[in-house]
Amino acid sequence: MNLKVDDFLNEQEVWKNELSLLREIILVCDVTEDFKWKHPCYTKNGKNIVLIHGFKQYCALLFYKGALLRDPHSILIQQTENVQAGRQIRFKNTEDILKMKKVIKDYIFEAVEIEKSNLIIPTKKVSDYEVPEELKIIFKENPTFKNAFEKLTPGRQKGYLLYFSKAKQSSTRLARINKYTNRILSGKGLNDCVCGLSKRMPNCDGSHKGIGTIS
Repeated sequence: MNLKVDDFLNEQEVWKNELSLLREIILVCDVTEDFKWKHPCYTKNGKNIVLIHGFKQYCALLFYKGALLRDPHSILIQQTENVQAGRQIRFKNTEDILKMKKVIKDYIFEAVEIEKSNLIIPTKKVSDYEVPEELKIIFKENPTFKNAFEKLTPGRQKGYLLYFSKAKQSSTRLARINKYTNRILSGKGLNDCVCGLSKRMPNCDGSHKGIGTIS
């Protein structure tokens, strides 16, 4: 057991019982407890298998290669369309977790076997994503903006391209691009924290709502 995880759980105000129960279940699955990205993370031979974390409406297990799990119970959730490998199982109380105890173990054991087999999830390249015409025009008109966009990590670029392209109307696509121009110029992703208050850096956790909306 990892002392940093002990400290993490003791600090929890909302999901302490649920996360502690998930920890107990995971620890009997022949994995090593670590603490990464400010959350309990469980590994096998140094490879990430599953992480536990809490959100406002639920707590969850995050399987790093969840997309490869068979998921016979149809319980895995893809957080956003931009997430390619990870999958969550979400819980709202200890009762949910206890009911699924065996299933949780089965999924963890399968995740361990997947990691042992060195299976790799094919991921889309940035070039596989559609670039809206509105964005192409802005790239031509504003080389500085284009350069800033291309300096973003591939994941951040994909997130923006997916978000911009989902809008059905040209005016909406343009409005979205304009709204996030400053974020892109600052090297920030769609869901990155820009206020500096988030407890889940670099991701936004809604802490900015206490000081007003930040684009």
